Amino acid sequence: MFGAKQQTVLQKKLGEMRREAEERDAYRTAQKLGIGYIDLKTVPVSIDALKLIPEEDARKAGAAALEVSAQGGSLPAGGRGASGGKRNVVAVATYAPQSPELEAVIKKLKSSGYDARIFVASRSAVEKIFESYSFVPKESKEITGKVEISPERIAELAKELKTLRSVQEEIKNIDFAQASTTSILEIILAGGLSVGASDIHLEAEEEKARIRFRMDGILHDVSANFPLKNYEHIVSRIKLISNLKLNVRDKPQDGRFAIGLGRKEVEVRVSTAPSDFGETIVMRLLDPETAAVGLKELGLREDDLEIAERNIKMPNGLILNTGPTGSGKTTTLYAFIKEISNPGLKIITIEDPIEYRLEGVEQTQVEPESGYTFADGLRSIMRQDPDIILVGEVRDRDTADIALQASLTGHLVFSTLHTNDAIGTVPRLVDLGVRPATIGPALTLAIAQRLVRRLCANCKKETKLDEKLKSKIKAFIDKLPSRVDKKHYKTDYIYEPVGCDKCSGIGYKGRVGIFEFLESKSEFEEAILKDSTRLTLKELAKKQGMVTMQEDGVLKVLEGRTSFEEVESATGPIKWQ
Repeated sequence: MFGAKQQTVLQKKLGEMRREAEERDAYRTAQKLGIGYIDLKTVPVSIDALKLIPEEDARKAGAAALEVSAQGGSLPAGGRGASGGKRNVVAVATYAPQSPELEAVIKKLKSSGYDARIFVASRSAVEKIFESYSFVPKESKEITGKVEISPERIAELAKELKTLRSVQEEIKNIDFAQASTTSILEIILAGGLSVGASDIHLEAEEEKARIRFRMDGILHDVSANFPLKNYEHIVSRIKLISNLKLNVRDKPQDGRFAIGLGRKEVEVRVSTAPSDFGETIVMRLLDPETAAVGLKELGLREDDLEIAERNIKMPNGLILNTGPTGSGKTTTLYAFIKEISNPGLKIITIEDPIEYRLEGVEQTQVEPESGYTFADGLRSIMRQDPDIILVGEVRDRDTADIALQASLTGHLVFSTLHTNDAIGTVPRLVDLGVRPATIGPALTLAIAQRLVRRLCANCKKETKLDEKLKSKIKAFIDKLPSRVDKKHYKTDYIYEPVGCDKCSGIGYKGRVGIFEFLESKSEFEEAILKDSTRLTLKELAKKQGMVTMQEDGVLKVLEGRTSFEEVESATGPIKWQ
């Protein structure tokens, strides 16, 4: 009788023998038909190519598209059906080269402007490729509705709705007995876009409804007395264009639509939830121009920018960005990706959800209801031969382990983690069950960040420092690490918010990040192995010259970008000593 270990080895060996026999059969079939053979274990699959053949058609035909190119790509010569000319060529692997279903697929590709180049592969290898369809965005996940607003209408509304007050007045002056639901919704959406709101909140109350805009992280009332009858019609209209079920009012639903603005489309993510007096709705406005933030627009100091550039250009490693929801982590990682993206690199992301589309990057979305989690997606991504991977969030041990192993095997991995500061990255990974011996060599950079409101450049007021505060600031600057250019921050003035039409009377317009960067150097690895407690790592970070988020915030106050009140709201009372 075989022992359990011997049984496992034997089964593995038998499996390998079966696969080898299957590959030999595929090779013989290819030789017989005069078609090229391909071993799919050595071939990466392009998601852009895969989606050219719908999954249902692919499974029926026993075929999968591997690559698209003008010349047939990098795959071996000998495939059937390639042609010259300027048409794109799709490399297709199949285990049924003579099936009528394959011929139908080839005809569909040809009618779409593609020539097919056919290779014979083993059945199990092709069926393994089918698993990659989980990366192809489902049509149902795409934007399901669209609100067309003409450029002329937007220009007209932009003249009227320049400030939060003007939006409030516009809604207050609506004749709710006569106005159409579409025109009211148009005013709400155009108003949110005009003043730069990130979210629009519609909330049902006992006798009325409330509309609020979130601007720079703070909610502001737009209408506190919105008629319930009109509100219900607005809710139904939003659900309709978001492809949500109109008759479901007692369960949360999620959907999306787009606002067509001529030269661009703004995606709107919709979330509904039941409440005591009706459904509440939150609409997140995702303007594609927001995603255009580059590395140098993040608000990094020169010394932090140097650290970021050095680490994101490394061939491998793990960069973790930490902070609460809404602290700008994804925007920062997107800026990193855009900075290093080029046609020679294969970059794949797995996100929940995909915030913005990045050109030249293969982006995929988790689907927990289908069993497609961050960990499962990351395993699949590794089989796609990527150079750079972005994982939306490290939530569990499996995801953490795979991400760390990926960074140790030649990949550059970006992800996020929920901790309060950069130092908390290591204890958090240990809490998830990751071995400290793995963390040190894999982790290259830990970042923590928050967003603070930016003082309105049009109306901020210069204020002279009193002697007491001036003394505190001088002592604060003197104790900063040598990498900080201290001359840049010596000043007798700071700025305070005022309020004008350009900032809707708030005194702030836009937000800027405050950061802390902790590099994992050799002494850091040694410390993690011996003692990964916060106290030990905090002392080491101090020796390395780390500038904390709060210190970075104070420096941004001295630059005139924000205020002490904003820094304290994000990081707590300022520690001058």
